[in-house]
Amino acid sequence: MIKRTIFDKKNVLVTGGAGFAGSHLCDELIKTCKVICLDNFSTGDERNIDHLLEDPNFAFIKHDISEPIDLDKLPELQKFKIQFQGIQEIYHLACPTSPVHFKKNIIATILANSYGVKNALDLAKKHEAKFLHFSSSVVYGARRDGNSKISEEDLGIVDFLSDRSSYDEGKRFAETMVVNYKKFYNVDAKIARLFRVYGPRMKMDEGLMIPDFISNGLDNKDLEIFGDKDFYSSLCYVSDAVDASIKMMESESAGPINIGSDIDVKISDVAQKIISMLGSKSKITYADKLLFMTPLCLPNITKAREELGWMPVMTLEKGLEKTVNDLRANKGLKGMGRI
Repeated sequence: MIKRTIFDKKNVLVTGGAGFAGSHLCDELIKTCKVICLDNFSTGDERNIDHLLEDPNFAFIKHDISEPIDLDKLPELQKFKIQFQGIQEIYHLACPTSPVHFKKNIIATILANSYGVKNALDLAKKHEAKFLHFSSSVVYGARRDGNSKISEEDLGIVDFLSDRSSYDEGKRFAETMVVNYKKFYNVDAKIARLFRVYGPRMKMDEGLMIPDFISNGLDNKDLEIFGDKDFYSSLCYVSDAVDASIKMMESESAGPINIGSDIDVKISDVAQKIISMLGSKSKITYADKLLFMTPLCLPNITKAREELGWMPVMTLEKGLEKTVNDLRANKGLKGMGRI
């Protein structure tokens, strides 16, 4: 075993750290750790981490994790003394997640779910770091009949030749790689399966319904639901997902563990709440389904409660209010040409 000297704070790597969820995770980790944020901005955004760049305990590396990387040799990381201290934890989130640009990113997605996971695991193996892989509810396949909650033992039903297989089957293969690295190399690896997460910093005009609802509501345009009146989903606020992730990293549990809200919500009701919050004149309309925006299974989160002592605490109303306030401000800045 490699003996490392921990100087004052843990060194933590977050791949995909400039993305929506990854940047919120960096915000929380920076309170107690030295954070290395790695991203290639394929669907992440520099704006998400601008406020962290001057923090001496934060470093950003622009890199595609599908390509190998040696952190020891990067001059911008010398301040973290990686050659002596190594990396203690790796949170692996890097994977393109834009519904509108899904087809354009198909190859990048399959590479992220294969080479990207391998390269991140190799870093964990090299530094004997704890590793948390962010998987997805898509491993279970499409929403089943009824509103039964799906548990981690469910093997899922996924079409591995479908048009969205680079993500859905890619996430399943990624879990397979994580489990086998754990068994063969004894990597301390864990798997979190995130269900639909929302909150501030989501990109507008990307086919992600909640930010697009807000954007259109501000312009008094129709709020489009990609499906029909029976589109239901669970919605977990991003701070709850971040809290669960950190709890899992600190726990003895390897998972997989479902992380999400187990409350089923009707998307048309969410759209109406946003219209009311904005005082908008918008109306709700229905459009053809998007390949990457479909109803997903509802999670059974008993395992998260029992093994992590976690459950989501943010109410939908409060979470939407925070999201509306953030995206309203961002849209205003964009309108003035500042972002």
